[in-house]
Amino acid sequence: MFYQSLISDWNHGNAHFLRGVTTELLSRGHEVEVYEPVDSWCVANLESVCEDATGLFQSVYPGLMSNRYDLSSLDIARAIDGADVVIVHEWNEHELVRRIGEHRAANPSFRLLFHDTHHRTITEPRNMAAYDLSEYDGVLAFGEIIKEIYLERGLAQRAWTWHEAADTRVFRPLKRLKRGDLVWIGNWGDDERTLELEEFFLRPVKSLGIAAEAHGVRYPDHALDILEECGVEYRGWLPNFEVPAVFAQFRCTVHVPRRPYVQALPGIPTIRVFEALACRIPLVCAPWDDAEGLFSPGEDFLVARNGNEMERRLNDLMNDGSMREELAERGMETVRARHTCANRVDELLSICTEMNGGRELAYETRA
Repeated sequence: MFYQSLISDWNHGNAHFLRGVTTELLSRGHEVEVYEPVDSWCVANLESVCEDATGLFQSVYPGLMSNRYDLSSLDIARAIDGADVVIVHEWNEHELVRRIGEHRAANPSFRLLFHDTHHRTITEPRNMAAYDLSEYDGVLAFGEIIKEIYLERGLAQRAWTWHEAADTRVFRPLKRLKRGDLVWIGNWGDDERTLELEEFFLRPVKSLGIAAEAHGVRYPDHALDILEECGVEYRGWLPNFEVPAVFAQFRCTVHVPRRPYVQALPGIPTIRVFEALACRIPLVCAPWDDAEGLFSPGEDFLVARNGNEMERRLNDLMNDGSMREELAERGMETVRARHTCANRVDELLSICTEMNGGRELAYETRA
């Protein structure tokens, strides 16, 4: 598995899913090797705020490890030798994607998949079209609409929808120790949701006068000024595996999707939805279209169509403990039944069987 990073979750939400899938595969006796570039952008940024980032990661995930490589000297043949399935994430250099494809063309003994977990097929179509997937068996797309884009544009011969999910070994309910009312966990990013954050998070907090916190990275100075003005305490980077402990200290959380997902990619929830519901915290979402029927909006989580409605939803949750309990329980049950990393590993192995003409790959698991 070639990914941006297993070690770092700094501005890298997919780290949660990668860690969960890797852990699940290992628990079933499969052998898994994860490769990440030695000059990974998100690792470098994490090390600037966490002196022993690798040590912290290994203390929480002692069974996981990552091979850090230099692309200029990476021996593709040696790295892939003996693999049954190779998955290459879309946040990789075009050269790596091409070189692995070329190796596959000369050595067709393994299955090769491209994994897309971002909105760049819409926002950066030329960049994504430049990936050479001609020797790949297909694409794992984290939403139905992404899958269809690959097929309609002829970027891949085959594609499957493979949504993200919660690692319920880590993301689970913890003992509740109330510290505040509302917490938002997410990165400010590239102004893809600045207006939305103001409408669906900051203004309702200010209007209701509730105790709120924000965790995440890439908050510019003007964003910090807005948070302070609205009475939101900014707590900076939060290790992904510490999110459950933070959720346990608040009455509810909100999800504010980035604009590309709302406008062009309906049906794709980000990992934050799975995380919150798995931790059994009541969730209120800014509008997004659950076009694929992953959840039951209004039952698994509440939806606010505008800022005024968000304020009313939050006020109701602040004052109705029974509503909070019912909403949290229903959301958690849905995730546990349908949206865990174990569910996704089942789906991945089924896809591998489909690629192999309906026959299970002849891989051997460890004793």
